[in-house]
Amino acid sequence: MNMYIKIPLLHVIFTLFLITNCSSEFTTEDCASLGFIKANLLCSSCDQLKDFSLDQLVEHCKQCCHNDDSAPKEKKYARAILEVCTCKFPAYPQIQAFVKSDRPAKFPNLQIKYLRGLDPIIKLLDKDGIVRETVAIEKWNTDSVEEFLNTHLLKEEDDDRRFLKTNLI
Repeated sequence: MNMYIKIPLLHVIFTLFLITNCSSEFTTEDCASLGFIKANLLCSSCDQLKDFSLDQLVEHCKQCCHNDDSAPKEKKYARAILEVCTCKFPAYPQIQAFVKSDRPAKFPNLQIKYLRGLDPIIKLLDKDGIVRETVAIEKWNTDSVEEFLNTHLLKEEDDDRRFLKTNLI
């Protein structure tokens, strides 16, 4: 009787092992081939695919994503400076498109500096104006720049600013 109990238990454990391994996550390369960036993909983003009638992508997205609560918390910075040379715009058309578009206006704490001969970079500054990080962005597209700024820049309090503007003398 004791042997009878052990065999089904081993069978159950083996079955659970197989199920776990068969439904394992995709590799980084698998996710990239599906159009997902595994390192940055949060599972809450996968749920939003349904809003755009992309239900068929949700299952693959879920195998490439990280749970939002286990995702590392990104450090937020008070200001950012995007430094670029206009003479290099032809080499970086996506950065040029970002700079010339209305997207920088969405970030009141973003400054664009034109420095001769410089490849495009973003400097992240703390509240004291000290540069804490510098990121090379020469291979980024406009959406990547905007997403990076949304993730790493502190949001200004719009309600407080409107209140102060109405009280100007």
